[in-house]
Amino acid sequence: MSKKVLTTPSAPPAMGPYSVAVEANGFVFFSGQVGLLPEGGRAEDDVNIQTRQVMENIKAILADLDLGFENVVKTTIFMDDMADYPLVNEIYGEYFSAAPPARSAVQAAKLPGGFLVEIEVIVARPTPEIGSLGELDS
Repeated sequence: MSKKVLTTPSAPPAMGPYSVAVEANGFVFFSGQVGLLPEGGRAEDDVNIQTRQVMENIKAILADLDLGFENVVKTTIFMDDMADYPLVNEIYGEYFSAAPPARSAVQAAKLPGGFLVEIEVIVARPTPEIGSLGELDS
């Protein structure tokens, strides 16, 4: 297995000793994204604003890697409060209009930096044999 740390210039910098995105065997794994602003600082402490910032960060990282939301196969959403699920779900759904990925959503006791939402992503690189939505090309 080969592992490659990917360059993601549009992403907020890592908050610790981890890589923002790593590729292995045709899959790209994103570290959990929180409401950090790419230019530095953080989104305000509002679940709507932080969720939108998280999704915009994911969108920017996907673009850096010549990928899109259609390539996402699995996400995990961590929330500070499960009561925020309907709000997070509504914003999240705006980014996955067709064939949404598999997903888990959980309440975490506490998120890094006191953020309200964190989302991690697994992406599959399209291959000539398999289309971006996982259907065999004919």
